[in-house]
Amino acid sequence: MTATTLTAAAPGATTAPVQPTLLRLATAGSVDDGKSTLVGRLLHDTKSVMSDQIAAVERVSRDRGLTGADLALLTDGLRAEREQGITIDVAYRYFATATRSFVLADCPGHVQYTRNTVTGSSTADVVVLLVDARKGVLEQTRRHLAVTALLRVPHVVVAVNKIDLVDFSQEVFDRVEAEVQAVARDLGVEDAIAIPVSALDGDNIAERSDRTPWYAGPSLLELLESIPSSEDPAHEAFRMPVQLVIRPQGAALDPSHVDYRGYAGQVASGVVRVGDEVVALPSGRRTTVVGIDLGERTLEEAFAPQSVTLRLADEIDISRGDVIAAAADAPAPTQDIEAVVCWLGDAPLRPGQRLLLKHGAKTVQAFARTIDGVLDLDDLGAVPADSLSLNDIGRVTLRLAAPVPVEDYAVSRRGGAFLLIDGHDGRTVAAGMVGASLRTLDPAPTRPEGDEEWDI
Repeated sequence: MTATTLTAAAPGATTAPVQPTLLRLATAGSVDDGKSTLVGRLLHDTKSVMSDQIAAVERVSRDRGLTGADLALLTDGLRAEREQGITIDVAYRYFATATRSFVLADCPGHVQYTRNTVTGSSTADVVVLLVDARKGVLEQTRRHLAVTALLRVPHVVVAVNKIDLVDFSQEVFDRVEAEVQAVARDLGVEDAIAIPVSALDGDNIAERSDRTPWYAGPSLLELLESIPSSEDPAHEAFRMPVQLVIRPQGAALDPSHVDYRGYAGQVASGVVRVGDEVVALPSGRRTTVVGIDLGERTLEEAFAPQSVTLRLADEIDISRGDVIAAAADAPAPTQDIEAVVCWLGDAPLRPGQRLLLKHGAKTVQAFARTIDGVLDLDDLGAVPADSLSLNDIGRVTLRLAAPVPVEDYAVSRRGGAFLLIDGHDGRTVAAGMVGASLRTLDPAPTRPEGDEEWDI
């Protein structure tokens, strides 16, 4: 779908008043596609930068012999980033217009820092994918589209950047857009919208450019203001991972505290009300909510993403990492997980490897049973593999030491996401999505030799 097709309203349609909302977006793309410059341009054109910051950027740009301000300096804050001219870490920026507030994650483009792109895109409502109009779709473009598809980011905006360097050619834009759309379709990305832009000069960033008369769609900022936010987690089933069991230390001295026992955490999704029947997972014990506390206040209901303390009718064994869920549709805890992972570790993942799996507030030991395939970025299909290397995207089967109430990632981004951690040094080595698919036939899995039972 192109941006042009979104601009025409249906006959007789009325425009609802725009309410100020929050949109989370992330940038992605290959090295030197202009991501930081685009972010700097958005900050500049929405007047979200202080005058002294602009003056500093202009001074540094003059010292470098540039004729104009290098707006990438507004986001590349690390010394190594400024010296090398690349983005290394995820830079979070905040800006707003009259109708919307934005939280933007400027992610690196270098293959070495794909792990940072996974982090920045994991909570995004929109990914702005930059493509150099001169180069078209590259391997890193495919990788970032694959990550976007696996993370189920609701919207993708393709900014075909540096359109000024190809003389604002409609033919070049149409060719690049067709390449991107073909890859997006193969990966299952249904909502990808292309816009021709020049981040350096501001064409089609905040306002539509006269230098692309053939383009009838909105500017990038206009599109971002109109894209709906992701689905409200309050509309999903109730889930709350327990962060802390509260038992006042003065209970033995103060009679008013003797009967108090609460379970504190952030509501991950849904709504819980006093009187609701809930279940503690993984134990499966059912009980009823008799009280909801928010600081010194008592509530009748709580919803995502509030952090509250629940009081339950029965004294059941609940500890940190357990999940309190709606009894009517609670997920079934399991020790066996099939998932797609983005491997972020420097050392490869091999069958038989032992790791730690972190899901919500719970961490359990995990065992890599099989590697069921790795994504081939050339034909976007899965091919057999005996290991996963840095930045590989592959399908694996894990065996856990204890049951965990995971959900399918297609049903719940929160309930279906997990991390894999190296138990020796505590580093995060993978981001995983339960039940996600590489959209191809499963190749024969690679299993550890001589271990048929895969006991943890």
